[in-house]
This record gives sequence, C-alpha cells and structure tokens, in this order.
Amino acid sequence: MMMQRGAVGSVVLTAVALTAIVGVAAAAPAPDKAVSVSHGEVTDNLYMSLGAFEDATSGEDPKVKAMIDRADIGGVQLVVPWKALEGEKGEYKWSRLDNALKYLQERHKKLFVQVQDRFFDVAMKDANLPQYVKDEGGVAPTVDENPDNPTTHGAMAAQWDKKVRADFQAMLKAMAGKFDGKLAGVNLPETAVEVDTKADQTKYTSKSYIDAEIDNMRYGKKVFTKTQFIQYINFLPDDDDHKRMKEMFDLAREIKIGIGGPDTLPDRKYQMENSYKFLHEYKDALPLVAMAVQEPDINAKDPKTGKPYTRERFTGFAHDYLGARQMFWTTEADWLQKPTA
Repeated sequence: MMMQRGAVGSVVLTAVALTAIVGVAAAAPAPDKAVSVSHGEVTDNLYMSLGAFEDATSGEDPKVKAMIDRADIGGVQLVVPWKALEGEKGEYKWSRLDNALKYLQERHKKLFVQVQDRFFDVAMKDANLPQYVKDEGGVAPTVDENPDNPTTHGAMAAQWDKKVRADFQAMLKAMAGKFDGKLAGVNLPETAVEVDTKADQTKYTSKSYIDAEIDNMRYGKKVFTKTQFIQYINFLPDDDDHKRMKEMFDLAREIKIGIGGPDTLPDRKYQMENSYKFLHEYKDALPLVAMAVQEPDINAKDPKTGKPYTRERFTGFAHDYLGARQMFWTTEADWLQKPTA
C-alpha cells in the first residue's frame, strides 16, 4: 500500500491514500547516454489551490499573502481544475489565470500551473470537471481501499475515452495559445489511480489509462513549446515490471518533458521502488525535475530517524537523489511559519 496525494476542487487541498499494485522492486534500467543537465540550486515555491491563492491575494488570508512576498520564494504552483478553465464546451475562461499571472509578475515571481483532471475524496457529481464532460459520461469513479485509512471515493476524467481526451487536449492547446512562454511550467497531475471497476461505465482498463497518459504527455509537449511541460509520475496500475513507467521516462528523455511528483518522501519504500528509482537514473537526461512537498509529507516520519522529515532532508534528497531544481511547498511547512533569515 502507498500514500498518494491529490487536489480536491479549486479551493481545498486534501490528502488521501490510493492503492496501486506494486511489484517486486527491480533496478531501473540506466537510460541511454544523453547530454548531462546541470541541476543547479533548488528554487523554493509555494504550492496551493487556485482558490487558496485568491483568498491570499484578496487579503482574506494575510499569512499566506505574506509568504508569496518572501524573498526566498521564487513563485507559486497553482492547482487549477479543468472546470476553472472551461465552462461550455470550447468556451475557455482565462481571467483567473490572467489575474494570478499579473499578480505574480508584478512581484517578480513565477507561475506554475497544475491542470487537474482527477479529484480525491469527492462525490462524482462534485468533481471539478466541466459539466458537459459529466453529462456525456466522461467521468470515472475512483476508490481508495488503503487499510490505514477509511475507504474514500473520488472521480477523474476518463482520459482513455477518445472524446474526453480530445476535449482535454483542445483545452491544453487553447491554454498554450494564451500562455505559452508566459508561465514557468505546466504540469499534469500524478499518475497513481485506482478506478472502481465495479461501478465504472467508461470501459476503463489499466492499459488504456496508461496509453492515454502517454498521449497527453506527447500532446502537452507539442503545444507548449516555450513553457516547460511537466508530467507528474508516481505509480501506475498493473505495472509490476515497470515497463510502462520506463516507457514514460524514455519518452520524457526523448522529447524533453520535465518529470515531477506530488510527494517528496525520502527513502520511503514504495516510492523508492517506483518512480524515485527512475528519477534517480534519468535525472541527468531530463530537462527539469520538480517535486512537491504536501501537507501529509511534512508529518510523515523519516525512516532513518523515526522523526518527521526536516526541511534539509526534503531538499537534500530531492536535489541530490532525484535531481530536482524546483520544489513546491505546502504553506503549512514549518520553515514558512518563520521570518526569513
């Protein structure tokens, strides 16, 4: 079993556990020779939902507003649900992103956007997807049956449905037409998913799901030619031998897609057996590695000490082992509660 994290709605971020099948650990194959990239220093950014950002910048949350202005914060990663970018089919809404970009540019900060199409611990009817996607049957139920937590249910866009994926890609293309070169990065969310196949009516299979993720990776890189495009990878369903994960990393190396993850958990068993080993092996061949530290991560215990991870441990592992150059921190991180040095 493994812990996963996800964005819920456009206002609140929460943590839940998703289960995925984990095979016996195998060493990640070394990537083909590639020009080594310089990892440089880690740039710290804040990580929050679009709604939380708007609460801060409006003055409703002065504590987080002050964090955005900190000299040691390079920018903000906003989790933006598909519904916030598109209302009726083909009718795109950019004002909220425009406002966020303007606010940050005036403060010489960068904006990263995570386009969210999956939502955890939420009823299907409340998933933050365009209504037409729901009406056309393009939403799949997800389930978390991790024994360490109560069973929870969520929903995601059925990307394996060609019509759903075409609509999603049309939105990405329109977004790129508006913001390519203006945003510091655009990423798609974590790959861990467990569709409730007993309740599903979208004809989900693990193969069709992974094929769709790869297709979206290719398409995102195709339309974002100036802004760095990033795919978060953590776990894949029914990928015990990790052949599909290797396929994703090979593609990222080949066409220069950045890779990241929703959690930084140094030396945690399941992470080390899955995407972390690939990040470590491929870090010198990827254009960018970007890692998030979400709320559950800061409370997780370090296997080496039995105590919560420290900031130094998070950053050192992310930079030295995973090759990260950008980190996205929950505003609950203890070091953000203190004044800058």
